[in-house]
Amino acid sequence: MKAVFDHLAISAASLEQGALAVEAMLGVGLEPGGKHAFMGTHNRLLSLGPGEYLEVIAIDPEAPRPDRPRWFRLDRFSGPPRVTNWILRTDDLDAALAEAPPGVGRPVELERPPFRWRMAVPDDGALPFDDAFPALIEWQGDLHPSRALPDRGCRLLRLEISHPKGDRLRAVLPVADRRISIVTGPKAIRAEIATPHGEWWIE
Repeated sequence: MKAVFDHLAISAASLEQGALAVEAMLGVGLEPGGKHAFMGTHNRLLSLGPGEYLEVIAIDPEAPRPDRPRWFRLDRFSGPPRVTNWILRTDDLDAALAEAPPGVGRPVELERPPFRWRMAVPDDGALPFDDAFPALIEWQGDLHPSRALPDRGCRLLRLEISHPKGDRLRAVLPVADRRISIVTGPKAIRAEIATPHGEWWIE
């Protein structure tokens, strides 16, 4: 099963707080995203180049509470904005799930016009390895959010995922990307981003 890096998720207690924090760290503005009615969340976006982007995501206070736990453990989120998840793109979500460890989730059909996608969503909102394992997504059609975003000159240089069971996590990851490294240590996800103003780590 082949998968490639798709995007980073930075969770926040509020979308405004998250966007301001990322803009301060990287020195570039974020673009409007949209609302996810299925999960009661909304986001802001930043292009990381063709086929890749960064997402700031938070609970939408104007949306009804969903009848299931929100993705990325947002129902239990607290503290400052931070990188909580990373997402891999696959052309065959069902095949990817067949090879993934238990708990990655069940495929759900989602839409935020004009975008449509299938995503594996865990029943409890929590991904394996304390959310160090990536969420899996399959975009439908030719549209991808990165194509609709202006290129601000930002690129992912390195993604480092630390987990106490780093060796086990590395063994089950469905991606081969020199930018992505798995290390053994306390749980953490951090990314090095190149910007027009320099290279910065966000975590």
